[in-house]
Amino acid sequence: MGGGYLENPAIFLVQVIFGLYATLVVLRFLLQLMRADFYNPLSQFIVKATKPILNPMRRIIPSVGGMDTASIVLAWIVIAVEQLLILAIKGFGFAPVAAMLLAIPELIALVINVFLFAIIIQVIISWINPGTYNPVVGLINSLTEPLISPVRRRMPNMGGLDFSPMVVIIGLVLLEMLLIPPLTDVISRML
Repeated sequence: MGGGYLENPAIFLVQVIFGLYATLVVLRFLLQLMRADFYNPLSQFIVKATKPILNPMRRIIPSVGGMDTASIVLAWIVIAVEQLLILAIKGFGFAPVAAMLLAIPELIALVINVFLFAIIIQVIISWINPGTYNPVVGLINSLTEPLISPVRRRMPNMGGLDFSPMVVIIGLVLLEMLLIPPLTDVISRML
């Protein structure tokens, strides 16, 4: 068995651990940006999970334009550390500049994917159990409505069917397809 035998499981563990935490930090940033309910149990979990690292960072990194800049910087750092470990596992050695640059498209893709999955979950819940309230559903609605409602207002009446989530999903997937590969390509050429 070659050196690659433990490489994939190690990369998988790094991606799971750092990816989950980066997702929590991005969720906190987006929920604050969308002015979601922070008395929600899920919001409280996100706050408690990110607070130990985020609060000290806020003393150093101020908010800009009402946006929690420290959250997005923390998410970028977490993804950069993840990329650094993956590069080291793959045998590229210690490459902090490469990791920091590779973390930029990863962070953008994570933000887009959070919205994509939130909309998909919202649609599935509306099919399975429409009209019920759950703290998670309320949080998902507060996250997705700023994207869906402008599209919904411009869509023609389709006989009671709401195609605005599908339009937003298509737009988000196109955005990811048009933005991430060229950005990754530019960064790869720089390295």
